[in-house]
Amino acid sequence: MGKFVVIKTATGFKFDLKAGNGEVIATSEVYTTESACRNGIESVRTSCVGGVEDQTVEGYEVLKHPKFEVYNDKAGEFRFRLKARNGEIVATSEGYKTKASCLNGIESVKKNAPEAEVVEE
Repeated sequence: MGKFVVIKTATGFKFDLKAGNGEVIATSEVYTTESACRNGIESVRTSCVGGVEDQTVEGYEVLKHPKFEVYNDKAGEFRFRLKARNGEIVATSEGYKTKASCLNGIESVKKNAPEAEVVEE
């Protein structure tokens, strides 16, 4: 079972969504308060039902929010970002060498986020 790990940083709070094996699936921005961070977690829970917009293909279909956006980063790796209903980015992924691995990361968010416990580090 996955878990959201709330982490205190020098400038605020962030969270990582970790899979059952401890791997980080997605991470958040840094929030100024723990309350805002926990609101971000709830936004991931409600937004992870969205479709997948593959921005790596020409003429991709633009989907409504909430959605996962798959894109190539500057290093040529595949990444995803989860956008909430309001269009704000609520979680981002690491870089993946293959699109298939990136899509597996999205499936892992969809599977783990709704029921993941919240713990503090």
